[in-house]
Amino acid sequence: MRLFIIPISTRQVLIYARPLRREHAKVLSFTDRITTKAAKIWAKWEEAEKGWKKHLVSWGNRVQQRIPYEEWGLKSIPSLNAQRRLDKSYGSKKVDVLFPGNAIKSEKLKSILHKIATERQDLHRKRMWGSFIASPLTAPIGLIPLIPNIPFFYLVYRGWSHWRALNGSKHLEYLVGKDLLNPMSHPALERLYAKRVSRVLEKSNTEKSTADMVEDVEKGDDRLLLRMDDAKKLASILEAPELALEAERAIVQVEEKLRVGNMSTGEGETKATSKEKKP
Repeated sequence: MRLFIIPISTRQVLIYARPLRREHAKVLSFTDRITTKAAKIWAKWEEAEKGWKKHLVSWGNRVQQRIPYEEWGLKSIPSLNAQRRLDKSYGSKKVDVLFPGNAIKSEKLKSILHKIATERQDLHRKRMWGSFIASPLTAPIGLIPLIPNIPFFYLVYRGWSHWRALNGSKHLEYLVGKDLLNPMSHPALERLYAKRVSRVLEKSNTEKSTADMVEDVEKGDDRLLLRMDDAKKLASILEAPELALEAERAIVQVEEKLRVGNMSTGEGETKATSKEKKP
């Protein structure tokens, strides 16, 4: 397993773990097998031209886009038990963590990973149990003929999603706590981020050293670094096709957060200026 740390903005990052290899499918857990089967069924439903399957897929895709990118990132990290089933020697050597050294300070990487691992654990635990406990309450809907019990499946899915994210966060916390992470600044990522940082930060340029550029990133405000077409570039650089979708989702969500934040700040400044102008 390899971990990727992808700065979406100068203050917000996406974590992603390269998924289990296809040749290891025979050792996947029962849960992973069910998940794979469900994904195939969902893919078939996406081909429907009309009917409840078409509407359900459309609604489901909108719901998935609203799930925080932080949750998706943690879900990409397999549980510690799953990784140990795959590799009996797991835990005896360090896991590579690839990141752009000109956008993130290497000495801050451990604290960033610790925060990612721990800050959402309580949320995922509470929502996991809330979803699983509430799901049986939707059972009466299943008695209605020809209508799938969508609330039940949604609650089960959300419970499973929070469970996966919780396990991923615990696995990451284990790696951080046992000092089993090997940070590696990736040259190709550095080249990509050199262009993005110089474009976003006026005082920076591609000719600056890695140390100077990351200092510019540290000093500036939170600014979006990536564009939508960068998602596929990242996936190609890191040889992880699934990363493209995760990066696109993160870019959209971070861009929206920054837009809302800037609007709020602008409104606050406008009100403050108005008050100052009053006699």
